[in-house]
Amino acid sequence: MAKVTKKLQVTIPKELADRCGIKPGDDVQLAESGEGLRVTPGRARTTLTLEQRLELFDRATERQRQRERARGTPPPAPKDRG
Repeated sequence: MAKVTKKLQVTIPKELADRCGIKPGDDVQLAESGEGLRVTPGRARTTLTLEQRLELFDRATERQRQRERARGTPPPAPKDRG
């Protein structure tokens, strides 16, 4: 667990920083994510094409649907994507 200082600074635990490749002096991006924050390294971490990223997204979405079916949670109604 990390604490926020008076200057609103947070220290990233070493184990997490090592796993994510974050080093002293690196920039990180902060973004709201649900009820929390998402911290990502400021540099590009992937060279995936748009098609590869969409394929990964579709596979993750299908895994989530399978988990929901296993729990008996009804799937959300499909939305028009434009």
